[in-house]
Amino acid sequence: MKGQSKAISHGAATIVNAIATGKGAAFGVDLWTKAEVQLTNNPSVIEGEIVSDPTEKPVLIEKTVKRVLRHFGVEEKFGAKVKTWSNIPVARGLKSSSAAANAVALATVAALNKELEDLAIVNLGVDGAIDAKVTITGAFDDACASYFGGIVITDNVKRRIVKRFEIGEDLTVLFHIPPVKAYTVNADVARMKSVAHLVKTAYREALKQNFWAALTLNGLIYSSALGYNPAVALEALMAGALAAGLCGKGPAVTAVVSNDKVDAVKDALEAYEGEILQAKINHEKAKVLS
Repeated sequence: MKGQSKAISHGAATIVNAIATGKGAAFGVDLWTKAEVQLTNNPSVIEGEIVSDPTEKPVLIEKTVKRVLRHFGVEEKFGAKVKTWSNIPVARGLKSSSAAANAVALATVAALNKELEDLAIVNLGVDGAIDAKVTITGAFDDACASYFGGIVITDNVKRRIVKRFEIGEDLTVLFHIPPVKAYTVNADVARMKSVAHLVKTAYREALKQNFWAALTLNGLIYSSALGYNPAVALEALMAGALAAGLCGKGPAVTAVVSNDKVDAVKDALEAYEGEILQAKINHEKAKVLS
């Protein structure tokens, strides 16, 4: 048994939020979360630390490790000490939970010196996220985009990847991140489900590979349902963004931008209170680092 390992999984952004219909779409971005897992001889004792945001409770870390240990039938044999580092802001809709669950699950499997298929690792992370109550649907779409990169279109209820695509264009992704956190567990599910018939239209556009139209439409729909000001996204579009809309359940807004429009869109976003985060689209799969 190896006993210790480190892994990385990248970030993701919403194309279609799955909460309303159970079906979603997302794409990978090159933000990241790293996890380091050290197995111990203290069975069932999982000590988690979120180094990059110590104010956050490490419940997701603990639940994900427990899922992996239970999968291999060694929960009565091992405990673990786990640390995570990330440049993804927590509780803004930027898939911090999916990236963390992927990295922790992958590192734990490697620390046990075991191997699993990629989707099995993703599903252990999704189970951990559900156990930790940081997700409503399990966020299978976000987890797959985080783990595999590129664009994924999914059925979250069946945990099935419907389609996967790579993006050939060299595009920049800008996130407007308001200072206030918004936890998924507190989201108004009833309001989101009330617009399900509209979200289905965005999902159909994604299936037709009209990804950026789907992202913008989805963002406007969910902003309306959740009471967010759509002006941030609209200003980004007016400044030349290919797409702009609410990321996840918010409050962050994603703008997909051709490289020649980055400065103009950034200027538009900076008119609103918050931080601007810049990323690129990611196609790299999650991996073990040690």
